[in-house]
Amino acid sequence: MQEQVISFLEAISDFVWGPWTLTLLVGTGVFLTFRLGFLQFKTLPYALKLSFSPKKQDKKSEGDISHFQSLTTALAATIGTGNIAGVATAVVAGGPGAVLWMWISALFGMATKYAEAILAVKYRVKDPNGNMSGGPMYYIEKGLNMKWLAVLFAIFGSVAAFGIGNMVQSNSVSDALDTTFDVPFVVTGVVLTALAALVILGGIKSIGRVTAYVVPFMALFYVLGGLIILFSNLSMAGEAVALIFTDAFTGQAVAGGALGAVIRWGVARGVFSNEAGLGSAPIAAAAARTDYPGRQALVSMTQVFIDTIVVCSITGITIVMADMYVDGERGASLTSQSFEAFLGPTGSMIVSLGLVFFAFSTILGWSYYGEKCFGYLTKHKGLNIYRAAFILLIFLGAIVKIDIVWAFADVMNGLMAVPNLIGLLLLSGVVVNETRRFIKVRQEEEANEQS
Repeated sequence: MQEQVISFLEAISDFVWGPWTLTLLVGTGVFLTFRLGFLQFKTLPYALKLSFSPKKQDKKSEGDISHFQSLTTALAATIGTGNIAGVATAVVAGGPGAVLWMWISALFGMATKYAEAILAVKYRVKDPNGNMSGGPMYYIEKGLNMKWLAVLFAIFGSVAAFGIGNMVQSNSVSDALDTTFDVPFVVTGVVLTALAALVILGGIKSIGRVTAYVVPFMALFYVLGGLIILFSNLSMAGEAVALIFTDAFTGQAVAGGALGAVIRWGVARGVFSNEAGLGSAPIAAAAARTDYPGRQALVSMTQVFIDTIVVCSITGITIVMADMYVDGERGASLTSQSFEAFLGPTGSMIVSLGLVFFAFSTILGWSYYGEKCFGYLTKHKGLNIYRAAFILLIFLGAIVKIDIVWAFADVMNGLMAVPNLIGLLLLSGVVVNETRRFIKVRQEEEANEQS
């Protein structure tokens, strides 16, 4: 019976994540890129400076957390198993060229993420508890007057959080610690649940404070390990990058030489990793202290760059260099073995610990996303019940096999994107107008800085 349910859900998932959804996701990014005049390329240096410079953090405007904390909360939710296991899956199923299509989807996805954030801040509201609430459910309802579509997004989001943002992550942690350090699943479940509860019960301000420390540490820890591999083997790294580019347009390294598989898996795993278009990250953007929607939108945009262009690239290039993706290994174990091929046991330890921190931070970020979706549906009542259920399922995910949960969550994740993308396309005019307004403000600021 269980196998039949899983097969049914996987069939639905294949449809939901099929070519039409991926085309809509990337197509929306391409459309917004042209409407915004390739803004993500022109403003990236300023956006990165705005995100990481203490002097640039807005302390006076309305909001619950800083620019930097909103970025790290969003990064916490997106830098997860997708950066380690997802990239490996893409290379195995689509060949080395899939990595290039991940990059291409990310570059256009930056425009999508920018649009999500600008709408999230523009249409955010203050809830009865005095906290900022925003995201696709609010800009769909207030911007388009389509309450039914907003409700659909909130339902999908609140359910998806239990799977892809919770049980799947805790299961990955317990599996990694058991494989590498022989830590019993129950022990991992208890410790992980306790640590997550301490943070989650404190709300977005607590989550923001913790992710501001955890995310930079975990990203640097993993990226440094990868950079050591790349710079110690520069000739191999160059050959790997060359193979990524040639295979992206030939598909020769894929069984059967299917170019469509290269594109499909590269785009699908890229979106799975950075979540551009799913509508999750703008929920965190709405909580940021900012004076203009456009300013926070630039900060949010950098999340896609960091997640995919930086972190996923480390994983992808290392896997191609190790050349083990044709040997039958897949997922996190392939990434672990690839790192180990260059760094010995230290390499597998870096991947295992990276996976632990990545997955833990994803749990924190998605707890906030799910809670906000649930709060929208219940008029912000019963939030403690949702938090309690979320925390209990962390433990359950760590100790049981969750194939059904993964398949169901994958469906919910894909369904989240549809209402959100409809909202982005129909509200693209608002995005353009808000962008023009902020560009004028930015030009005045630059003139004052130079005078």
